[in-house]
Amino acid sequence: MSRNKKPQSKSRIIIPLAVIALLFLGIGIGMGYFKKNLYTVMKVPDFELTDQNNRKITNKDMLGKVYLVEFFFSRCPTICPVMNTNMSAIEEQINDPEFGIVSISIDPENDTPKLLKEHAERIGVKSPNWHFLTGNREYIGKLADQFNIYVGDKEDESESLNHSGMIALVDKEGNIRCRYNKENMPILYYSGLNYEDPEGKIPKLTGKYHPDREILIEDIRKLLK
Repeated sequence: MSRNKKPQSKSRIIIPLAVIALLFLGIGIGMGYFKKNLYTVMKVPDFELTDQNNRKITNKDMLGKVYLVEFFFSRCPTICPVMNTNMSAIEEQINDPEFGIVSISIDPENDTPKLLKEHAERIGVKSPNWHFLTGNREYIGKLADQFNIYVGDKEDESESLNHSGMIALVDKEGNIRCRYNKENMPILYYSGLNYEDPEGKIPKLTGKYHPDREILIEDIRKLLK
């Protein structure tokens, strides 16, 4: 009897160990998946606006390019210069004809195509794929809602020029994409701001850290491959 018990006791140990090993293997594979793959948030909303060269630019014109979308305005004294600087740094590092940037003004009454062209020249834009877009303010407000990126209510004077520092990443097929965070949850959008800390928890206009800029560069390169 004792001879039969020993193999059974061994099997009772081996089977749970095998299950645990498979569990850890599955977790490892899963984490590898999240690190390598980007989440599809949604299709980019349809848009048609006018750029700094008086050309109509639509979401269909951007198909075949990986591009970023931000909302800003040229006379913004706070986060917009920071966002533009981070966009410029990304554009310079990527330097690819299949990469573009779409900067949509929430102050179209001031940001005419002529003024946006001057703004682009002032900040040193070289890429023909960086479009500063203007149009109807109500249309732009609705477009921001469709992107799920905050832009203040046009009718509220104290809020109308407030906006988020978030950036959407769009792939060549017109899908908004993003990476997963440490908890394996999609981050949805990337920050265009600077931070006081390397973890990106304390926003600061003069902060020397911009962690999302670095991860955006990585993710753009993934989508360009």
